[in-house]
Amino acid sequence: MNIPNMLTISRFVLIPVYLIIFFSGHIQIAFLILLAAGLTDILDGYIARTRGLVTPVGVMLDPLADKCMMIAVILSLLLTGMIPWQAAAAIFIRDLGMIMGSAFVHFRGKLTVPANVMGKLTTVLYYLAILFIVFHLDFAITYLWFVIGISFLTSFIYIFQFLLLNRRAKAK
Repeated sequence: MNIPNMLTISRFVLIPVYLIIFFSGHIQIAFLILLAAGLTDILDGYIARTRGLVTPVGVMLDPLADKCMMIAVILSLLLTGMIPWQAAAAIFIRDLGMIMGSAFVHFRGKLTVPANVMGKLTTVLYYLAILFIVFHLDFAITYLWFVIGISFLTSFIYIFQFLLLNRRAKAK
């Protein structure tokens, strides 16, 4: 257990904290909890890469923590009527597909594609969408749909990179 992995685990702990605060009516404070989780994500990745502390457990848990937090956030926004069910369904389908795909790949011993600029950009765009929704900006839902489209594009890029990486590894 190293510092980056502890930071990743802290994101799992922040999920129920976020939900309790959100459903107690303190939506803007809950958003700050989400931002704190995002900052731990940035920090754990930075520490892991710069100090050579990348571990197989961290590689698997980091994106899982991100997806679980995002699912909790989207579920909370859906249950309070802040986003349409169609948007939530699209996000759930994409995220659950990514989680199941990652688990399948991991347990099959395949090479995995590390996070790239598109994945990081998508995360930032989702945070902006949530900010816009929380503060009830008129264009928030339209912007959310734009981000959903970008997230699916990002997923297709990851799948393409995964197939290419494993095809090359198999050819060696």
